[in-house]
Amino acid sequence: MKGIKEVDLYRDTPVRYLGYANEVGEAFRSIVPNSVVRLSYVIASGYVLADTINSGLKAYRKDVTPGRTKNALMGMTDTLLWQSFASVIIPGFTINRICATVQFLQKRSNNVALRNKWIPTAIGLASIPLIIRPIDNMVEDVMNVTYRKWVGYHPKHS
Repeated sequence: MKGIKEVDLYRDTPVRYLGYANEVGEAFRSIVPNSVVRLSYVIASGYVLADTINSGLKAYRKDVTPGRTKNALMGMTDTLLWQSFASVIIPGFTINRICATVQFLQKRSNNVALRNKWIPTAIGLASIPLIIRPIDNMVEDVMNVTYRKWVGYHPKHS
């Protein structure tokens, strides 16, 4: 039926938040073992790979042209790059730097109440919803004028 948008499990449902597991790990970095932070990156990277494979399979099944294998691979590459930057690399770095800045400021504060070890975590967690859309939009825009322009591939989002 026309007009009904297909729900993308990896972009349109709460599964999308698995891609931000590493940001939660980064927010907790100052109070949990490094192994927990690394696990958060494993979860986020697993989400990225699952979305990449899913997008390739969907594109391959829908495409009836002779170039369907190439088109599916282009879609997978696009998804892998976009998700890696928009879900893992840039947000993880951003939350890491936000929390590090808070800790830096805490060390210089004379106020004992402001030195609470949970403050960087709370600020990091509160920052996650604020950074998602701007980062997603920035990655989309940068990919449109770099990678997608260079390879001549622009995904059609359903």
